Amino acid sequence: MTFTQQIITIAMVVLGTMITRFLPFIVFPANKPTPKYIQYLGRVLTSAVFGLLVIYCLKNVSIFTGSHGIPEAISIAFVILLHLWKRQMLISIACGTICYMLLVQFIF
Repeated sequence: MTFTQQIITIAMVVLGTMITRFLPFIVFPANKPTPKYIQYLGRVLTSAVFGLLVIYCLKNVSIFTGSHGIPEAISIAFVILLHLWKRQMLISIACGTICYMLLVQFIF
């Protein structure tokens, strides 16, 4: 890339970041009520995204080969139990990842 192309690329990234950060505050100002469909999306999209991530992470797991999905199942159960106990999403994600890595590195 030439220097000019690098500057243009950086400017476009900055512009894209600024638009995505500031646009919600412009479209939905604080002095007006947030539309009901936006409130609905705010409630359901988090769960939908995590559901999609779980499906994406498990799409190539085969119960007929390799470790038969046992480390994945143990890690999922661990995450569920930990989240029901602590109710802290970051702790659940981090500990689940650590559990899975330890299982596949040292046991399976």
